[in-house]
Amino acid sequence: MLRRRRFAPDGRGRFRVQLRAQERQLLSRLPGEALAMVDGDAPAARRLFPVAYPHDDASEDEYRRAVGPELVRARRDALQALAATASQPVIDEGQLGQWLAALETLRLLLGTQLDVSEDMALPAPGDPRTAPLALYHYLSSVQDDAVEALAALLPPGGDDDPVEAGPSLLDGWDGTVPDHPPWSAPGGEGPGTAR
Repeated sequence: MLRRRRFAPDGRGRFRVQLRAQERQLLSRLPGEALAMVDGDAPAARRLFPVAYPHDDASEDEYRRAVGPELVRARRDALQALAATASQPVIDEGQLGQWLAALETLRLLLGTQLDVSEDMALPAPGDPRTAPLALYHYLSSVQDDAVEALAALLPPGGDDDPVEAGPSLLDGWDGTVPDHPPWSAPGGEGPGTAR
């Protein structure tokens, strides 16, 4: 099965963003819902800022003081850039780089809450994680397309064949997404949230 390219290079270092209206709305909305988690100490944010010195508390504290605010700022800037440009028909290389960073932040937040792993089995029919996992795979797919689009700016020598996608949760997906990702679900934390 061939996947459509969401970011088409225009030959001038910019990209035509080829997303459906529903995708644009989703990518405009999700960053705002995730911003509070980037700033706070939410359990789902633990993978956003991994421990640099696991066996040296003093060095870890020093590292957090020195670079912690910059790490938070970079994640916030990327999320805000995605929200601000998701409706634009054309974005430049820098904006696509911000999309890439924002998509990674969204995937880490959602993946942590869902306890995603490489050897994870597909959920059974009716499993409440099905829609959030489909969203996770959708974000991964958009991220892959962003990487491919940026790689197309590199000097020639790569393989320009269409990407063949293997089976995934997106097969047969009708494009509907949950009203709220697990981190903003009314009534508390979503499935897979660390307790």
